[in-house]
Amino acid sequence: MHRGQIHLRYLLIWLPFAYCTTTDLPMCEESDYHFEYTECDALQARWRVAVPNKADICTGLPNPVKGTQCTFSCSEGEFLDMQSQQCKKCAPGTFSLGTGVAFDEWDSLPSGFVTHGVTTNSRDDKTDCSNSTWITKGDYVASNTDECTATLSYAVSLKKPGTVTFEYFYPDNSIYFEFFIQNDQCQSTDSESRWMKISDSDFSKYTVELNSGNNVLYWRSTAYALQGSAVKPVQLRNIAISGVAYTSECFHCKPGTHSAKAGSARCAACPAGSFSNKGATVCHQCEQDKYAEPGSGSCKPRPACTNSDYFYTHTPCDSEGKTQLMYKWIEPKICNETFDGAVDLPASGEKQTCPPCNPGFFVTNSSTCEPCNKGFYSNGTACTECPVGTEPVEGLEYKWWNTMPSHMKSSIFDREFSDSEQSTAWEVAGEYVYTTPGDQDSDYLTLMLNVPGYRLPPSMTKDSERSELSRITFVFETRCTADCKLYFLAGYSRWNNEVVEQWKGSNGKQSYSYLIQSNSTTSFTWTFQRTEELNDERKYSSDSAKIFSIHITNVIGGVASQCRRCALNSASSADAGSADAGSADAGSADAGSACVPCPPGHYMVSGTGVCKSCPPNTFIRADHSVGEAACIQCGPNTQRNKAHTACLSDCTLDVKTGGGVLLHYDFSPLSNVTAFHSSPRFTSKGLRYFHSFNLALCGKEGRVPATCVDNVTESGREVKGYICHSTVVPSEIRSQSVVSTQPFIIGDSLIGVTTKTKVSRISSSKWLFPSASSLPDVIFYYKSSETTQACKEGRSATIRLRCNPTVTAEDHIMLPSNCSEGTCDGCSFNLLWESQHACPLCTKEHYRAIVSACTQGIQRTTYVWQQPLQCYGGESLPAQKVSACVSLDFWLKFGVSTGTIAAMLLISISCYFWKKTRKLQFKYSKLMMSSEGKECELPTADSCAIMEGDDAEDDLMDLTKKSFFTKIRSFSRERTSDGFDSVPLKSSSRYLRDDEDSDEA
Repeated sequence: MHRGQIHLRYLLIWLPFAYCTTTDLPMCEESDYHFEYTECDALQARWRVAVPNKADICTGLPNPVKGTQCTFSCSEGEFLDMQSQQCKKCAPGTFSLGTGVAFDEWDSLPSGFVTHGVTTNSRDDKTDCSNSTWITKGDYVASNTDECTATLSYAVSLKKPGTVTFEYFYPDNSIYFEFFIQNDQCQSTDSESRWMKISDSDFSKYTVELNSGNNVLYWRSTAYALQGSAVKPVQLRNIAISGVAYTSECFHCKPGTHSAKAGSARCAACPAGSFSNKGATVCHQCEQDKYAEPGSGSCKPRPACTNSDYFYTHTPCDSEGKTQLMYKWIEPKICNETFDGAVDLPASGEKQTCPPCNPGFFVTNSSTCEPCNKGFYSNGTACTECPVGTEPVEGLEYKWWNTMPSHMKSSIFDREFSDSEQSTAWEVAGEYVYTTPGDQDSDYLTLMLNVPGYRLPPSMTKDSERSELSRITFVFETRCTADCKLYFLAGYSRWNNEVVEQWKGSNGKQSYSYLIQSNSTTSFTWTFQRTEELNDERKYSSDSAKIFSIHITNVIGGVASQCRRCALNSASSADAGSADAGSADAGSADAGSACVPCPPGHYMVSGTGVCKSCPPNTFIRADHSVGEAACIQCGPNTQRNKAHTACLSDCTLDVKTGGGVLLHYDFSPLSNVTAFHSSPRFTSKGLRYFHSFNLALCGKEGRVPATCVDNVTESGREVKGYICHSTVVPSEIRSQSVVSTQPFIIGDSLIGVTTKTKVSRISSSKWLFPSASSLPDVIFYYKSSETTQACKEGRSATIRLRCNPTVTAEDHIMLPSNCSEGTCDGCSFNLLWESQHACPLCTKEHYRAIVSACTQGIQRTTYVWQQPLQCYGGESLPAQKVSACVSLDFWLKFGVSTGTIAAMLLISISCYFWKKTRKLQFKYSKLMMSSEGKECELPTADSCAIMEGDDAEDDLMDLTKKSFFTKIRSFSRERTSDGFDSVPLKSSSRYLRDDEDSDEA
């Protein structure tokens, strides 16, 4: 059964019962109840029922009656009178959208809207976000500015498809702002279409189609105030929803607006100098001594005029070529010069000669400035055709400000009175353009420059990869007594600009340059705000910003301030023997064809158009291709690419240590893009965030660069290079698990690869990452060409690779302990990457052999790494070797046997020679004894020698019967005093005894 039918039956059953039980209550009057329709049934029918405004205050409600068809609706300017169920026109002073509702008053949160705040990190229960909600501000509702998530929602039921339209001001990309819709099935809109575009200086209008049925609208914001700076809230106003079948009442015009006739679909704002109250039909003029801004609900007293109420400008050049300094009141004029102490408008100055036209323009007969024709150039006075062999350098250059250029427009945006009639925020002043006083000091004073696009010169088109697309350079200064700010924004439309750089307080005259890398970046905006304080008085009108010059290169439809010599083709350059010859050849080459660029690796000789080769291993600067200074030497251990536009590393390196050892490195496993997050950081409210780095260490031609994106805003801005940085916040409010914001490039060019701690003014101090290893770290040096106010020379980065064979993960990257964000000054970044792939390749020097003992005739040789191990990859350990051998017991036996034999042989030889010696001693003794009887005669040979054939018995000694050792002892004791040995012999002893016996006889 249909829900509407159940509701109706319930009412029919309940009403008689209520009537019977409340007979003591008074009868209901029309002011005590209102009518509503039941839900449509299957036949597209419904009933009108009376609903009491308060329960139990009266009785006798009208009976339900059949209502209009569900397809019924009212037109704009009409409302449905539920009493008669007919559409009627709204009365004067009110308005109606017919099939819609509108909300343009935000003194309090309108009925049906709900707002609440929750913590961004669902795991953090300590953060109190109950007060982080959308806050009504009268004309608009503002978002929160802290790290909580604030949601504003509104539920509406549509009888037919409709739309929701609202205006928003979204000036700060530190806030994530999304709008989405949930339908009956709780399905949300696509996450890609949720993103809101950044506003530059004014409210943006946004419209989304709605399906029939129930729709819940959500506006959700989360601030990421990570750097401690103030965040500007999102402002929301003028919400209108169409597709409802009807509106049962008309809305009163808000103060400052009116509707003069019945049936109005909207209210018109009161002009300046008038006001109106709520529901007004006409606007009332302010009194003579009072004023009112457009859309004011009341008038204010006029103050006395001061110097802050007028500005100065230059009149356009007249037919005589004269200009005049003039003073004008700021419109709308709110001051009164008749009051005591008021200042009068200064008199105009004398006529002076107009300044010259801007480069690329010429002065016409009417003293106006017109652009030169294509192929011509000028310095601001007259156009001159480019000579043969040259091409015009086209762009836009503004250095004289007699009138506002056609490409530029200034406007003022006031957060409180955004419909201000004042349209001039920047005014020309001859040598510069400056900011005029605004209605309030908190106004945004914007100067916008739009260009159609960019195109490289003909001679650089064929080599567009190495050529700079475009660059914008401007000279400015700020003079402030308050906390003023100057913003520079770039984007592809007025409604999608992002802040590139900002300057606070007073800044002396200086130049800023921004490299344009995309042909879609065609809008540039300078926005100046004196203070963020809301104050009706003009306290800081003297604070101002000045822009002296603006120069953009390679602009489509631009003008030329100079001509550049074309490069010759190979045939012409071969014949160019001198400067004059080169010019002549250039003319012939240019006569039949367009300019020809120099070949890769060549530069143009100044003033000749002749191409000359750069020295080996050098590349050509992208912003300069003339003169030998264009050739830049590649850094250590890098090689130039094929286009001669940059230096690359093939991820290999050879390093010779102090000991003469050559180390070979191969970083190819680390060449893929690697992401690294710092340890978590926390804001004052406990929001957790990380510093994210994407690295592309090295690689040859066609390598994949590291990319960092901004997925907070609709633009999805991304940066690419060797190293980029972004801030990552874990998020629970979107389909992605994290929010990435504030991306910027750290290194887009490789400077060198070496073990030295300083290359080209970029250093990587050892104290940042102390090491106890004797193996040197390999350091990659990078540089970014992107300059900022804080980093005037651009950012730089070093990645120190340290050998650690125990690290298996490839992304073991660390930041310096004393610079937890990777940088100590915001410009120089240092990272340490420990990996086994950062070790040198293993060689034979990194292992040694261990030989085992010979066991059972087998000997094994095993190879092991030298410790500590300081290599990876390269040569592998050789397999174990097995060889035959002779065991130790064999050699022991062999040695013992050999020793025994040798000892016996030695003893035998000793005995032999000992005996031989004894015989000689005996013969000598015998000879001596035979010579004793003949003192004066020498013994004859016959008596002194033992003749051959003598009896051997005579040679035996008396000691033959003694032991061997006894004989030796006696031999040693029988040495005479004269040094001769006395050896007793058998024969002599017997002879002596015979003599003694004969004497006795």
